[in-house]
Amino acid sequence: MRLSFMSITTGVIIAAVGVWYFEHPKPKGPDTRPAAATVTSVVTEAALSGNFPVLLRAIGNVEPMATVAVKSRVQSALLQQHFTEGQMVKEGDLLFTLDGRELAAQVAKDKAMLARDQAILSRSRNDLYRAQQLLAKNAGTQQALDQATADVATGEATIQSDQATLDGDQLRLSYTKIYAPISGRVGAVNITPGNLVNASDAGPGLVTITQMKPVRVTFSLSERELPQIQAAAAGKTTLTAKAFPHGGVGAVATGKLNFIDSAINQASGTITMKAEFANEDLTLWPGEYRDVQLELGSHANAVSIPTVALQAGQKGSYVFVVGADSTAQLRDVTPGLVNQDRTEIVAGLKAGERVVVDGQLRLSIGAPVRDVAEAARTKVSDTTGG
Repeated sequence: MRLSFMSITTGVIIAAVGVWYFEHPKPKGPDTRPAAATVTSVVTEAALSGNFPVLLRAIGNVEPMATVAVKSRVQSALLQQHFTEGQMVKEGDLLFTLDGRELAAQVAKDKAMLARDQAILSRSRNDLYRAQQLLAKNAGTQQALDQATADVATGEATIQSDQATLDGDQLRLSYTKIYAPISGRVGAVNITPGNLVNASDAGPGLVTITQMKPVRVTFSLSERELPQIQAAAAGKTTLTAKAFPHGGVGAVATGKLNFIDSAINQASGTITMKAEFANEDLTLWPGEYRDVQLELGSHANAVSIPTVALQAGQKGSYVFVVGADSTAQLRDVTPGLVNQDRTEIVAGLKAGERVVVDGQLRLSIGAPVRDVAEAARTKVSDTTGG
């Protein structure tokens, strides 16, 4: 009985071990077969060749060519205002009318005084003529002739004084009509009709006129760029300047550089320049800031790429170039000028080579790539039968 029991027990154990071994097979070793290379989707663009503009950028301030504070030149009451605030006016437009009745009365008095003295002068001349005739006939005296001559000279001087007084009062009377000295936009009115104004009044005046067309933009560039600007200006009549929205893109106005300061600011190491803009559409507003771009010419046959393709490494700048075998290769390049979203490549790249503009962070040297844009173009071409 004991042997039978032990045999049965041993058989059970062996069967149990067999089941466990079947359910837990021996682990396999590492798979040494080469894995298939992963293809990375990227977007590429071809390097272009052409004229690459030489541009200098700065932040400028829009300034009016002229600003005039309109003031009264005589003491009088302000009767009438002939414009509305914020209106565009032309040079010579009537702005204000002052009370000129007192000055008009003075002018009338001056005219009467002049007429009286002209009559006196006419009588004095007649007296001089008679004195000359009497003396010629030995019927008069030299003293009478001398007196008549002096009376005529006095009368002529009086007439000149009267005329000067009349001219002065007429000029002061004309000041009761206040005209726009320049064309521009009027600001807020500081003194309203009914108030007394005077030439000696302190303050901003009756109103301020700001010239809006043309305007100038003042900006500063580094002194290191001055030789380049001078060289460009020597070969051209004028240098073109463009104004952009502050922090934006798309030129809103085109003007010409018309002023380079005579001295460099030693504190900042910059030189001040000014460009004039016609501003016919009033795009530029005095007091606002604009990005300014000064065009100095262009580099002929320059290779350029989208700036986003350019990467920075420990050895300098580089790009990923996709060759005919559809693999990515790292290429060291020497960047040059930057114009908006494109960068000039001075060395390291040829026109026509395709550089990666999206997907660079997923790439490694020699990695196979798939150009998403090219695949999309191919698909469209197959669909349309092109």
